[in-house]
Amino acid sequence: MFSYSQINRLRRASQTNLRMSYNVCLLVFLSCLLLLGVTFATNMEQTTIVIDGTRQIAEIDENFVCATLDWWPPEKCNYDQCPWGYASLINLNLSSPLLAKAIQAFKTLRIRIGGSLQDQVVYDVGDLKTPCTQFKKTDDGLFGFSEGCLYMERWDELNRFFHATGAIVTFGLNALYGREKLRGNAWGGEWDHTNTQDFMNYTVSKGYAIDSWEFGNELSGSGIGASVSVELYGNDLIVLKDVIRNVYKSSRTKPLLLAPGGFYEEKWYSELFRLSGPGVLDVMTHHIYNLGPGNDPKLVSRILDPKYLSGSVTGLFKNVERTIQEHGPWASAWVGEAGGAFNSGGREVSETFINSFWYLDQFGMSSMHNTKVYCRQALVGGFYGLLEKETFVPNPDYYSALLWHRLMGKGVLGVQTNASEYLRTYVHCSKGRAGITILLINLSKQTTFTVGVSNGVKVVLQAESTKRRSFLETIKSKVSWVGKKASDGYLNREEYHLSPKDGDLRSKIMMLNGDPLEPTVTGDIPKLEPVRHGVKSPVYINPLSISFIVLPTFDAPACS
Repeated sequence: MFSYSQINRLRRASQTNLRMSYNVCLLVFLSCLLLLGVTFATNMEQTTIVIDGTRQIAEIDENFVCATLDWWPPEKCNYDQCPWGYASLINLNLSSPLLAKAIQAFKTLRIRIGGSLQDQVVYDVGDLKTPCTQFKKTDDGLFGFSEGCLYMERWDELNRFFHATGAIVTFGLNALYGREKLRGNAWGGEWDHTNTQDFMNYTVSKGYAIDSWEFGNELSGSGIGASVSVELYGNDLIVLKDVIRNVYKSSRTKPLLLAPGGFYEEKWYSELFRLSGPGVLDVMTHHIYNLGPGNDPKLVSRILDPKYLSGSVTGLFKNVERTIQEHGPWASAWVGEAGGAFNSGGREVSETFINSFWYLDQFGMSSMHNTKVYCRQALVGGFYGLLEKETFVPNPDYYSALLWHRLMGKGVLGVQTNASEYLRTYVHCSKGRAGITILLINLSKQTTFTVGVSNGVKVVLQAESTKRRSFLETIKSKVSWVGKKASDGYLNREEYHLSPKDGDLRSKIMMLNGDPLEPTVTGDIPKLEPVRHGVKSPVYINPLSISFIVLPTFDAPACS
């Protein structure tokens, strides 16, 4: 008879043997496929990227990643679908442990409070002219809803939540309060700042930390639903700046003033700087929904088209940067809201792996033009939520944002490459450590890229190893996560390879180095662990995948 301890030892030995047998079988299976000429990618392309580490071409904020919380009630619907549920500021379940942990994982996540209904929100404080009631569906209301109310009890709850999670808060103010609707979607008359001032006084009296106040939502230019002339808007900003100065006159730090939170029109934005004057507007915010409506059947093809990704917004980022340089050099640029596809996002697109191609590419492109902050619509709600609205389980884009936040530093470096347009490449100084971090986005359906790195003087990382590749290295080029450590023992390069579960681009499960990213059994955000390889070995980027590569020994004086 065996003792219990002997039985347990035998069981553990058996489990270990099974795992070893599985790994051996996997390697044998892969080797047979290779010997038979079966490949996981039709093409293998070698490329070298040349990184200029001597100077920064742009700089982002330390807390570049931002997510929005919106006001939409459950009745908000598009295309016969109502994807908001209880994701509004008014009814969001702030007691959810997973929601709190998802924000805390960033340590300092920017949260922008705002959206289409913000210019109909009344703050339940001070002397109000009319009763403060909740949003209701109405045919004659802006976006089909009546005015809504932010009760101070709810504001207290939200601020306790923000304080507990370390959130950095931007609050979008009602810029239509006191105005009258004119013809079309134009609104006129003076903005009544009393409700805003009472709200700010309450906020300061409670000691609530607000990083920035944003004035209005999509009222600039021709506007969305409503518009305000640039002449009125410029004057309003002067008034609001005085309100902020007075309310915060005894505070050590004063919040930033952001505006206009609309779609960029060069003439209107330039005039806003001229009319409001130097030093009034701290941040120019603009919105991006460059993929089209959420029900557009071309969403997927647009996301995978490098020409479309560049052509639809590269000029926009350049123009915004130029407008600030020429008309408001005291200000900076933020993307105040971006969801890819408008009208709540694209079902089975915005919440799946494929959307990370668009999302991270937006991060990379906007950073190169001194965009300091990029706010994603939304943290929760619609199909484009970073978190599922009922369970708060993270969608793939959440992990993409978290990796960017942890790995990509403030300094943006110039990069040149001889690769095809399907390999998107962005380089930053690493965050909180020496060296650089490279973001590689492979939009090709068939090509695996073997990537070398040069600093312009010497090749730091070979595109192809000079020695004959071993059998195991051949396997690793096909399945990049086979093996968690470098075989040569020189473990000073980190790789984070992102791919969809089962190769399904519409999967809601993202794989990191072959392991699914899902909350743990204890309800925690999973650890994001890299694979490590010798710093001089080539990097392999599989088709339709994304990789962050950390090179801590890369000589970049601009990052020191």
